[in-house]
Amino acid sequence: MANKQSWSATGRRKRSSAQVTLTSGTGIITINGVDVNEYMPYETLVMDLKQPLTITNNENKFDVIVNVKGGGFSGQTGAIRLGITRALLKYDATSDQTRDDSYRHILKNAGFVTRDPRVKERKKPGLKKARRAPQFSKR
Repeated sequence: MANKQSWSATGRRKRSSAQVTLTSGTGIITINGVDVNEYMPYETLVMDLKQPLTITNNENKFDVIVNVKGGGFSGQTGAIRLGITRALLKYDATSDQTRDDSYRHILKNAGFVTRDPRVKERKKPGLKKARRAPQFSKR
């Protein structure tokens, strides 16, 4: 495995954090040492995390090694997708970024470059959840 170039990036979503490493290969995706189809319970989540590779025509060009922790499957999928996007941007950093076929332009238009800032709101005292108040009783 000497001389194998790799690109590394971090992605976050909700409570999840993913360390993603892209290496040139055949399209194998490994999450926490397990194949992606065994780790993710739904096919839609697998499709969702592969989107940056699909949209840039790199599905079979890179092997993706992911170490993800925290959150649920949906948050982890979002974190992995952002990590893959950022790693692809590092891979393509040497090319001209002003061209329409640059990875940055393609991924930005698809909305993958921006981190989704939505997280669960904290619970407030006297309430059942963040905003759900106890039922009001007139008598």
